[in-house]
Amino acid sequence: MILGRIAGSVVSTIHHPIVDGRKLLLAERLDAGGRPTGGYVIAIDAIGAGFGETVLILDEGNGARQILGDANAPVRSMVVGIVDAVELEAG
Repeated sequence: MILGRIAGSVVSTIHHPIVDGRKLLLAERLDAGGRPTGGYVIAIDAIGAGFGETVLILDEGNGARQILGDANAPVRSMVVGIVDAVELEAG
């Protein structure tokens, strides 16, 4: 799983049919403290996430394909949750 912040969307005129009707989002990777790590990931939106929201990204192809219900879908990353808060224990 990846913690990320939605930085924008990706528009593609030519894509696999599995993407039809779904948004592709550009998410900036975050560390556990919510600070940017410098990396980005493109993920299919499964929940209706919006710009600036902190999200949980499933970055494992088999799990993403199970959510889509297509064992052959060419997908790896999917936004699966909107994060309200992250609590870190001291120590």
